[in-house]
This record gives sequence, C-alpha cells and structure tokens, in this order.
Amino acid sequence: MKIVYMGTPDFAVPALEKLAQVHDVTAVFTQPDKPVGRKQIMTPPDVKVCAQKLGIPVCQPSSMKTDEAYDMLKSYEPEVIVVAAYGQILPKRVLDLPKFGCVNIHGSLLPKYRGAAPIQQAVLNGDAVTGVTTMLMDVGLDTGDILLKKETPIGENETSAELFDRLSLLGGELIIETLEKLENGEIAPQKQNEADATHTSKIDKSLCPVDFTKTAREIHDQIRGLYSWPIATAVIGGKKVKIHKAKIAESSGKAGTICSVRPLIIACGEGSVEILELQPEGKKKMSAEAFAAGHQLKVGDSVL
Repeated sequence: MKIVYMGTPDFAVPALEKLAQVHDVTAVFTQPDKPVGRKQIMTPPDVKVCAQKLGIPVCQPSSMKTDEAYDMLKSYEPEVIVVAAYGQILPKRVLDLPKFGCVNIHGSLLPKYRGAAPIQQAVLNGDAVTGVTTMLMDVGLDTGDILLKKETPIGENETSAELFDRLSLLGGELIIETLEKLENGEIAPQKQNEADATHTSKIDKSLCPVDFTKTAREIHDQIRGLYSWPIATAVIGGKKVKIHKAKIAESSGKAGTICSVRPLIIACGEGSVEILELQPEGKKKMSAEAFAAGHQLKVGDSVL
C-alpha cells in the first residue's frame, strides 16, 4: 500500500520503522522543529529523524488545514494515512482523501482514555490492563470506528515511561496486522460505545506534589505514572526533591512522617512507601540511601 505517515514523538517511531519494511511509505508528515532546553536549540521530532534515516521525504506544515498542506499531501497519492501521536487535528477533506481512510494508533483500549495522555492516565489510575487500538479516524477526538485491539498487562511497578516504550512496539505490530486485514476486506469496523467512553487531559506539573494523606497505592501509582515526566515531588528533610522511583512498603505510622531512614520509608494515609531514587533540586538523581547519608533525617520527621 502507498502510505503517508503522520507522527511526531518517539512513541510513533516503531510503527514507522515497521511500515517502511512492508509498505511504500511515500512521505512522513510531522510537527515543525522546536527549540528545546535552556539554550533553546532547534530540535527535530523523533519521527523526522527516523524518516531521514529511512530516506523518506519529510513534510512539516504548521497546520493541516491550509490548502498548501492539503495539496502537498494529495501529491503523494496515499491509499491510507497512518497517524500516531501526530499532534494536529486533521480536517475532513484530509480524512476523506485516502481510499482506505486515516488509521490512528492509540495507546489505550478505546473507548477508554480518549485524548492526550492515555498511557500515563492508565498508570496513574492503577489499571491492571491496557493496550493499543487501531481505529478509522473521524472528525471527533478518538471517536472513530475501532479496527483492532491488542491488550497487555501493566506491571505493579511499571512506570509510564516503560509502558510507553512497550505500547509503541505493540502499536507497530498492530498497524501491520490492521493494514493487511483492511486491504483484504477482513475487518468490520466497530462503533465505539459512547457510554463507556472516558477522556484524558494533558499531564502537567500541577499533578506533581505528593499528598501523603492518600493511600500508599495511590501515591505509588502517582510516582510511577508521572515518570519520566513531569515527575512527582515532595519536601524531605527541608529539601524539595523529585521522586523517581518508589515501592509500597509494610511500615505504618502517622501520614506524612518518616517511618524509617534507611531504607527511607514514609507513612501514608494507608500503608507506606519506600523511596528508592530521588533528585534534590539542582542535583543529580541519587539513591535514597545516598540522600539520607547527606541529610539529618530522623524517624518522625514530617514530609511535605
């Protein structure tokens, strides 16, 4: 099949690599380069870097709603457009252009977790299972007919970053199967059940502060759900820290106080969590043991 691929971050890279092995990817559309870091260095999206390595033409329109972008897309004569975390709304004339439509790779089991942050939301909510869905896109936000789904369990200590990587690979496998069956007429698209639909918003730093009056399970899910961005935060020993890694512990005590220094265990509203890795402001990531060695922490100290 002649494919135009639309994607931007690293989540979209494995699917592009898989498609390029099997199909004729005539062009890649991705977001414009953006300034990154303190020095604001112009940096290409991961998908652009991958496409250039594969020798595929790259287009970076700031909007797909312009005549120029549409004419550029039309010139590649796509039979199908595959979309994965592109970051732009596609107008109806784009959706209607290819013979087989626009197929989206979404990081949840739709209709659950439509929207911007389905992978992190699944971890934040403590879900045991998630997966990837391919669907035919329509003008709504992740509301199109479902083509195929593939489930996977979420590990008890698995972070969003780890799940992100696994689902990106799963999406690459699923899109190959989807396009084969779509081309052969072996898929009957299924309408989504609106009654089961849930939505996610973008993740931001307002979610970072840990409230230790919550249960250990909720806090553990928050810490792994916000890793590797924007990362959960707390104030321990008077120092604001980012908490990179933790696990549920068996100690108990007054919520928000230190139960043990080595290992570093903090009591929650129910249960406790052991901090494994953290990062003080202006410092590098370190083990909780190394942090405790450099700070005068005591059992009973309050944590904010």
